[in-house]
Amino acid sequence: MRPPPFVDISTADAPEREGSVPAAALVPALTLAVHPQVDRVGERVLLPAAPGGALALSRAEPLFQRPGLSGGRPLEDPFVSRKAVRFQALPEGGVRVEPGDGSRVRVGELVLSGPWLFSADEVAAGVPLEVAGRVVLLLHGASPPEDGGEPLGMVGASVGLQRVRAQISRVADLNVPVLVRGETGSGKELIARALHQCGPRRARPFVSVNLGAIPRELAAAELFGARRGSFTGSVRDQDGFFQAAHGGTLFLDEVGEAPPEVQVMLLRVLETGEIYRVGERVPLAVDVRLVAATDALLEQQIQEGRFKAPLLHRLAGFSLRVPPLRERREDLGVLLHHFAREELEAMGEPWPPPSTEPWLPPALAVRLLRHGWPGNVRQLRNVVRQLVIGSRGQSRLRPDPQLDAELSASPGTPMGRPAGAPVPAPDAPASAPVTGEPVGRRRPADIPEAELLAALREGDWDFQAAADRLGIHRTSIYHLIERSPGIRTAGSLGAEEIARVHAATGGRLDAMVRTLEVSRRALARRLKELGLDVRED
Repeated sequence: MRPPPFVDISTADAPEREGSVPAAALVPALTLAVHPQVDRVGERVLLPAAPGGALALSRAEPLFQRPGLSGGRPLEDPFVSRKAVRFQALPEGGVRVEPGDGSRVRVGELVLSGPWLFSADEVAAGVPLEVAGRVVLLLHGASPPEDGGEPLGMVGASVGLQRVRAQISRVADLNVPVLVRGETGSGKELIARALHQCGPRRARPFVSVNLGAIPRELAAAELFGARRGSFTGSVRDQDGFFQAAHGGTLFLDEVGEAPPEVQVMLLRVLETGEIYRVGERVPLAVDVRLVAATDALLEQQIQEGRFKAPLLHRLAGFSLRVPPLRERREDLGVLLHHFAREELEAMGEPWPPPSTEPWLPPALAVRLLRHGWPGNVRQLRNVVRQLVIGSRGQSRLRPDPQLDAELSASPGTPMGRPAGAPVPAPDAPASAPVTGEPVGRRRPADIPEAELLAALREGDWDFQAAADRLGIHRTSIYHLIERSPGIRTAGSLGAEEIARVHAATGGRLDAMVRTLEVSRRALARRLKELGLDVRED
């Protein structure tokens, strides 16, 4: 009996199905990223949403709890003052912080000496706050508590992860192809496995295939099978991955790498539920739930003639997006400790007991929270492994020189402004030109890479000067550079290239900045790390 063809759901309304939680549904929250009791990392508290409501933070209040669970505990750290630091949610979504006579609050290198304001955008990006030099809290936007639910093998309670879990629950039991989109290292295969485990095919095979790792000339035979003698070296009949996954789920990672002939064959199996083995003319019926994933812009590939539009429409019977790590910074603390526990168990080392000093030093935690994480969760796991192994036998985690240099290249995070500082001017039109004069405030998302590069060059790679020219906050420059593939950072430069340019310019810093086109301050730091002398022009 032929299985029914794959169900196709129109993707015309995909943005609504995939959309994130509206900003109005979020409330400011404080999540523990560092605490002397490592098992408390990930606990959080929501700020009162009522107008004028405030949250008092001290040793004894408020109660922090795991998202979705009842009960809770105060900070209980004897080094945190009993005098409260006050947090107040503002009507427009920002947060006012009043350190008062309470514990010292540090934002980056700045110790707050008076009331401080963070905008709604800054809260959405996540602000690391170091309290009393012992506790690190992330100020961020969160959704109201939920009833927990199955974690589906995913660590974290961020808004983006909650959305993904909800989408998996809605589509897991349907015979609908799913397209998982997200950056490299963000956990797309984990999503595919969750879809399989939550569906009716959980007892059947789950087959994972990376199309980018298969030679193009062998892709068709590997996927659909081949008849003996159909190509050189084929000495017996060969089953493909579709047959291996019969009755279960086939996960095709990097589907954008599929050769044109394979795209045609994929489209046919999605439409008919039949495959043709290479060298055969008789179709075979297969019953496979197809989940595909990509970090490529398939729409752009369609415009360039490298991907077939009908195949995209079929693959995206239901589409979901995996948020990058920088959009779920509140999960970073629990992810780090989750990976650290796995590494310690693999080495046969004990989990660190409660201590008078945090196992993860607050200053290091802030650097991790500020990092851009271009490699996402995969990169975080590698960093944790480096930290745990490199700190073996020590009471605290310490980065080695190589990792320390990598983290030094972290982008800035929102810094806020004093409560009495002038409010930035309204957004200027997106088409405002780059000139030598400052322009009105603009949305960073409206600034294209070419305009950003022009502003950096005109300002001699001084980030504050470029920010003034563009009409944005200085910290936004880091986020724009992070999303601009044509702009490098000092941290991404190799030692050989730096040494070569250093020799060619005689070590003149300004000349090196113009040649390498990176931040002057960050380059000076790299030169110091490499032991290279600097000459001022």
